Amino acid sequence: MTWTPLPKGSFSGIDWAKPGASTGFDPYLIWAEADNFVGYGLKKPPKWLPVLIELTAGTSIAKLLTAASPAWLNVPPVYTSPAAPAGLRFCTARIKPAFFKHIRPGGSLHALVQRFELGLPTGRHVEDPAPHTASNGATPTLLTGKVIGLIDGGLAFANANFLRNGKSRTAYFWRQDSKGVGQTPASMGYGHELTAADINQAMQHHTYNGMVDEGAVYTHFELRDLQKNVNHGTHVMDLACGPRTLLAQFAGAPPHPDAPPSWDLANDDASRHDNVTVQLDWSNVTDTSGGSMNVSVMDGLMYILSRCAPSAKLAVNLSWGTLAGPHDGSSALEAAMDQLIELKNGKLQIIVPAGNSYQSRTHANATLSKGQHVTLHWRGQPDDSTQSFLEIWLPQGAHGVTVQITPPGRPALPALAWGKSGMWTNGGAHPLCAVIYPQSVATGAHGTCALVAAAPSFSFKSSTTTAPSGIWEVKITNTHSGNVTLDAYIERDDVAIGQHTGARQSYFEDRDYDTSGNPGSFVDHPNNPTPIRRSGNFNSLSTGKRTISVGGLRVADSSWARYSPRKPDPDGSRPQRPGVVKVPDTVGFTDENPALIGVLGAGTRSGAVVRTIGTSDAAPQETRRIFNAL
Repeated sequence: MTWTPLPKGSFSGIDWAKPGASTGFDPYLIWAEADNFVGYGLKKPPKWLPVLIELTAGTSIAKLLTAASPAWLNVPPVYTSPAAPAGLRFCTARIKPAFFKHIRPGGSLHALVQRFELGLPTGRHVEDPAPHTASNGATPTLLTGKVIGLIDGGLAFANANFLRNGKSRTAYFWRQDSKGVGQTPASMGYGHELTAADINQAMQHHTYNGMVDEGAVYTHFELRDLQKNVNHGTHVMDLACGPRTLLAQFAGAPPHPDAPPSWDLANDDASRHDNVTVQLDWSNVTDTSGGSMNVSVMDGLMYILSRCAPSAKLAVNLSWGTLAGPHDGSSALEAAMDQLIELKNGKLQIIVPAGNSYQSRTHANATLSKGQHVTLHWRGQPDDSTQSFLEIWLPQGAHGVTVQITPPGRPALPALAWGKSGMWTNGGAHPLCAVIYPQSVATGAHGTCALVAAAPSFSFKSSTTTAPSGIWEVKITNTHSGNVTLDAYIERDDVAIGQHTGARQSYFEDRDYDTSGNPGSFVDHPNNPTPIRRSGNFNSLSTGKRTISVGGLRVADSSWARYSPRKPDPDGSRPQRPGVVKVPDTVGFTDENPALIGVLGAGTRSGAVVRTIGTSDAAPQETRRIFNAL
């Protein structure tokens, strides 16, 4: 059993096996090139790659474009439009292989680009971009006053809950998919936009005996997923800006020290005002890891800003999340959201859920002195058609930590030290797993991350490389003096509502972890020696300094929902890496009681009511409160 060196990148041209080659890069980019982009469903390297770029201090996006060529770097025009706040240092882009030559020392971009993260390389993002034009259709009328923004999937804008006197309250709807009906917004260069006039015209055309045939409306716009009874985005949208009668389900809940003031139903502006919605590319919805949604979310935020006047006050709800990441607010997307909020100077709030993984066994924490080790037992499930990822985050200066992998039923592979990486191919041509352990990474600003990537455990295609299911032993050892506190996060890998991806969530196992279900077993206890900790399971899109994270309570007694992070932190005395966020900023209701979990909200069709579960339902309640108070 031995490691195979990483290959030379088929897109980047970088020989990842060379010493120091991986330093400062996104480990997911390196893994994508190691498995030749198979994990993204591609049969060959793409023409373009989507990325989220952070520029160095003092560098403008205009300066970046001047130093680059549109032949190999394409930035949506919205980032140089009046919608972009002055001083913004983040932008999305599509890049070609030449980009990697220009970011090297001596290249035209080397002093300008701080870092960049890989987006989801599918759909329009890997195709030749459309030529930038001054306008595709009429210049949009910018919204003023207060505006609610929503970024989600499955947003049923023709539902009566989102109409005002029979007309659409959705002023602008941007669908990021490559297929669909509507103009491509010139400011974005991809996707399809609908205005309230487009929606109203379609509803009028499909009205029979005074009733709108909503299914026909969605068929007209080629929104096939809105033919389903339940959609995540519709439920979230209803809690954010649906009829105020919906809020009655929360009446009578006992007070909670972290809860905001009670609803003022007489002044519920959210149920009357316009909204701007972004329907994420369905590739992002089905890829529940969220690890590659940075480009789509950032573009979604910029689109919403581009449809509002500079004086408008916005509350934007992003009820989506991911499990892995630095959890200290330093991921590129979190840093970008923080800067947008700062530059908008009180005119933008972004609200995000705290996460639903408190009982999921996807986080481990340990502090190691010299010579100590911790062995994590990572359960890869059988019949998993998707790749699985484990991120080991280490603080600044932890250069003496080694990572050793023992695949299920196999001998141990050699331990890898800081800055070393390798693939396990089991004698074949493609990796079954890899450890990518750069000296520093683009996915966080503090310390580094060792990424452990595993191939699917099952496929119907004989050509697909599969990894064994079972326990992967991950032994982490501190070989240097001084204590090192580390966190390990398993990336999200479940199935979104209404989807069938074959994903199965991996998790940690440990004999000391309490799964009894007895009273007191649903929180961490400081005297329990297990490295698996509920505390620290937190949405890694929600740890920024300026975004607002929302946890979940039960209506019956205002106690914490079992799946939600909580405060005060029951494990607060445990050592942590600097800056790690483990507790929500505020709370909303997500369960009725311990037996009846979830809360009510709109189904896809008018009049339908469904129950969904999670802090995705808490976030829009806070969005509504904030909007009403603007």
